Amino acid sequence: MTVPSRADAGAEQRRGLEEAERVELTVDAVAPGGHCVARVDGQVVFVRHALPGERVVAEVTELSKGFARADAVEILDPSPDRVEPPCPWAKPDRCGGCDLQHVAPEAQLAWKVAVVREQLTRLGGLTDTEIDALGVTVEALPGGPLGWRSRVRYAVDAAGRAGLLKHRSHEVVPIDYCRIAHPAIQELPVLTPSGARWPDAEAVETVASTGGDVSVTTVTEGVPATVSGPETVRERAAGRDWVLPAATFWQVHPAAADVLVGAVLDLLSPQPGESAWDLYGGAGLFAAALAGRVGPDARVTLVESSAQGVAAARQNLADLPRVEVVAARVETALARRRITGPVNLVVLDPPRSGAGADVVRDVLAAGPRAVAYVACDPAAFARDVRTFTGAGWRLAGLRGYDLFPMTQHVELVGLFLPPA
Repeated sequence: MTVPSRADAGAEQRRGLEEAERVELTVDAVAPGGHCVARVDGQVVFVRHALPGERVVAEVTELSKGFARADAVEILDPSPDRVEPPCPWAKPDRCGGCDLQHVAPEAQLAWKVAVVREQLTRLGGLTDTEIDALGVTVEALPGGPLGWRSRVRYAVDAAGRAGLLKHRSHEVVPIDYCRIAHPAIQELPVLTPSGARWPDAEAVETVASTGGDVSVTTVTEGVPATVSGPETVRERAAGRDWVLPAATFWQVHPAAADVLVGAVLDLLSPQPGESAWDLYGGAGLFAAALAGRVGPDARVTLVESSAQGVAAARQNLADLPRVEVVAARVETALARRRITGPVNLVVLDPPRSGAGADVVRDVLAAGPRAVAYVACDPAAFARDVRTFTGAGWRLAGLRGYDLFPMTQHVELVGLFLPPA
C-alpha cells in the first residue's frame, strides 16, 4: 500500500492503521525491545530499525490493542548515529536476532542507558534525581561488537536447514553465517552453505568455550545429542577452571563471567567470616567468588533448581567444603526455610522474569547487610527495585554492561542497602 498523502490523514484517523500499510512518520524516543516510539494521528507505533529523530517510511507488521508494531523500510532523514549494518541479514523481514546493527556502537550504549533510565522511572518509581545520583552508564566489553557470542542455538526448518528466526516469528531464515557468533562457531559446518542438513532435529546448539572446546549438539523432541566435540566443555572464570555439560547455562560473552564477578565483589565488598547466599546460583560462579573472599570458615549457600546446574555446581565446587548446594526453586527454599540462619550478603541472579516481590521480601526478612542483584532485563529489575524501595531499602549503586552487542539486551548489577 502506498504512503498516504496529507489529504488522507483525516480518513486514516477514522479508520486506524492496517497491517502491511506503509506510513511516513517521525521517530521519537527509544523503547524497550529494540524499538523506538512514534505516533500516527495519536496511535502509538513501536518501530524497529529506526533511530530517534529520524523521518522514515514504516510498514505496519502487527496490530494490537492500543498500539501497532512496524519496521522502518525507507529512511527519509537519517540520524547521524545510523550506520550500514555489518550483517546483510539484519534487515526487516530477515533475521530477528540483532536489533541494533543499524546503530553506531557508541550510540548503542547510549540507547541502552536511555532504556534503563526509562524503566527505572516508569516501573521502578525512581526520580530523575535519584537516577542521576547513580551515574548510570553501560560499559562495552573487550573484543568489539562482532564475533563475541560463544553459544548459538540455531532453529531448523522443515527442509532440515539450520538458521535463525525472524523477529516475533517461528519462521527460520537459513543464513550464511552469524556475524556476532564466535569465529570458531562461524567455521562449523552447521549452516546451509556448508551443505549441512538436520532432517530429524528441531535445533542445533553450538558452543565455543573459553577453555578452547567447540561442541555441536542437536535437539530432537527435547532430547540433546552431541554430534561433534566434547559433551562437557571447559570454561575459565573467577580464577578457576570449570567443567560443565555443553547445554548447561553459562554467560555467552567470553568476558562476561569475569566482568560480572568483579562487579559483584566490588559492590558487596565481602569480608572474612561473612556468610552469603547465592540465589539462582547455576554452576556456582558467584558462590565460588564469594567463598574466596569470606574465607574457609564462612558459610556460603547456593540455591539452584536446574538439575544440570546443581550437578555442575557440586562437581566444580567440591574443593570448597563450606559451600552448600541446595537443589530447589529459590521461592520454595526461602518460603519453606530450606536455607536458614543469619546471612550477611546475598547475590540475586534471577532469570529474565526477575526475582519477584515474594523472593525479594523473603530475602530482606533474613536481614543481610547488602544485596547484589544481577539482572538481564531492565523491566524486571525495575519492578523489583520498587519492592526493595517500598521496604525502605535503597538502590545504592548500579552498573550496566553491554554483554550482548548489536542486540537490545543489557546486563545490570545493582547494589541494595538497608535503611540506615
